[in-house]
Amino acid sequence: MALLQVKQVKLPGWLQKFVATLGAGGLFAVSFLDSSVLSFPFVTDAMVVDLSVKQPSRMPIYAAMAVIGSLAGCVWLYFLAKKGGEAYFRKHAGVHAERTRRWVDNNGFATMFISSILPPPLPLFKIVVLAEGVFQVRFSTFALALILGRGVRFFGEGILAVRYGPAVLIFLEAHRIAFAVGGLGTLVALWGAGKFFLREVKEGKA
Repeated sequence: MALLQVKQVKLPGWLQKFVATLGAGGLFAVSFLDSSVLSFPFVTDAMVVDLSVKQPSRMPIYAAMAVIGSLAGCVWLYFLAKKGGEAYFRKHAGVHAERTRRWVDNNGFATMFISSILPPPLPLFKIVVLAEGVFQVRFSTFALALILGRGVRFFGEGILAVRYGPAVLIFLEAHRIAFAVGGLGTLVALWGAGKFFLREVKEGKA
């Protein structure tokens, strides 16, 4: 399972410029790699904003290619984990493995959706993708949550870029930790609400 060890790489500036010249195709490639076994923190987001500012009429295409590239990379990772990841996961998760399984089983859609929106630097996203594959969350649930979450993120960035220009990238980069913490807070709130309502239902049936 060495392939499941995600390697974080900083895309060199010259390569970023080269990929940017490829437009939608380059965006797909970076998004695919970023969502599979490599990691290019914030590069996909920066490309969506930059390309959308330069060619506003093509913004939907750029955002869609970022979503499709991310979906392709995550699907590859999902099936890789599904095929042979449980023994690896249990070995490294130890006593927390069963608790993690219950969490993913009960909150598969919400967990994938929220983590898909979260910006870097938090590594939660790929951990969730691996867990959903390992614990065999229904593929349709996994894919729908991923598409919706990534769609909100990349189309949102594209719309803001067209409306406000390159300043959006500076704002997003300056506040990405705040956005990440807010997203995690939302996830915890959903978990707490779910447990509360589940308890209410059980007590009502008692």
